[in-house]
Amino acid sequence: MSRLALPYRSPVTSCVRPEPWQLVLDGAVTDLPESLDFWDYRMDIELSRTVHVDLSTARAGAGLSDGSVLSLAAIWTASGSNLRGPVQRVPLSGDGVRTVNLGAVLPGARLGGVLSLETVLVLSRTAGPAAPFAPRRAGSLLWEDTATLRLQGDAPLFPMTVIDFTHTSFRDDAAWHLQLGSDLNGAAMGSMLLIVNEKAEEVSTAFAHAAKPGPVDRVVLSMVYSDCARIMMEHALSKEEFLDGADFAEDSLGATLVNLFHRLFTGRTIQDLRQLRQTSPSLFATELQAATRILKEA
Repeated sequence: MSRLALPYRSPVTSCVRPEPWQLVLDGAVTDLPESLDFWDYRMDIELSRTVHVDLSTARAGAGLSDGSVLSLAAIWTASGSNLRGPVQRVPLSGDGVRTVNLGAVLPGARLGGVLSLETVLVLSRTAGPAAPFAPRRAGSLLWEDTATLRLQGDAPLFPMTVIDFTHTSFRDDAAWHLQLGSDLNGAAMGSMLLIVNEKAEEVSTAFAHAAKPGPVDRVVLSMVYSDCARIMMEHALSKEEFLDGADFAEDSLGATLVNLFHRLFTGRTIQDLRQLRQTSPSLFATELQAATRILKEA
């Protein structure tokens, strides 16, 4: 196992005693699971964690003076959106053991993929003389640990918004519209948007209940997922650069479409599916219907 070699003294890891991350769902608190199978972009993630820090031991181990200020912070990173942000940062001064409660509600629209939660103890400010090779710069890392949560689900994994179609160019009696960018090398998060008509109450309600869908919600979500998959595959197959063996950048629209293709049509080739769409559109539609397992989870 590799270990980060710091160019300055660092305390023993036992100076920080973290408790597990907690996930809050509908008021119930549980330990952070490996994945959330029912997650979608309309579901915010509420997290909390308690960490105990022995400040005296941490400073002594790093060769810092008693007056030095440390900070405990948590940062989140989402692989699906390539975004990151702070959970919370708490300055720590004084002596003895401090108990810190970290917590935040992370907006689902900014997440996706694997959510990484990094907790760190860093130097904020030195005070007085320090031992040789002690850290001196603010932000110097003294301790860290990382937890992950895979966000996945049956709902389409892309940003979405709910608006009144009356004020758009879409037909006001349509239920949803999937917007896709034309550049397959563009970032996926900036190239996809599911727009739901707020007047289509069954659809907006289904997404609001995505964490714990009822029977009707499951039917609606299954239909939306199947239709979005169809639109995405037709969009991909209409692009000349969408070919077998094409190399798109990670987290690009092209990479997302390639991953969706292989998930839906394991063992098939893009050329095979493109030819099927050209020669028999109705059979192509039926193949997509079967691949997305429409209504199978309802």
